[in-house]
Amino acid sequence: MSILVEDSFCTGDAHAIYLLNLLLAFLQPRFDPSLQEDLLADEIEGGGEEMGSLPSARDDEFRPFVRRLPEWQFWLSSTRATLVALFCTFSEAFDVPVYWPILVMYFFVLFILTMRRQIQHMIKYKYIPFDLGRKARYGGHK
Repeated sequence: MSILVEDSFCTGDAHAIYLLNLLLAFLQPRFDPSLQEDLLADEIEGGGEEMGSLPSARDDEFRPFVRRLPEWQFWLSSTRATLVALFCTFSEAFDVPVYWPILVMYFFVLFILTMRRQIQHMIKYKYIPFDLGRKARYGGHK
């Protein structure tokens, strides 16, 4: 009895890793705050003045969350990837003998490490990519 199980690598692990990559791009802001801080620090060290005068503090400015990957592109790319994965599933050319528990563990470790890093980045720079409802009520209480 062989420990290798016939499983299509293209449809399993590669598809899941690609979808994880799309999810991370969907959760990240287009303009990374850590890169902006580095550019600002380099400019100040180079003898330049601080950028702009209004608003005086960064927290005074309204900055909407602009995603690196827009929602439409996220859904379009994930649909295309799923269709390609289905095609690869039904094709004999893409069947590669793999030991599937290793691939599953690899995906979970990759998912945990990347999401932990992304969540730490979100907490550090105080951005939330999802609208979790209205935070404050304007007007009188009823």
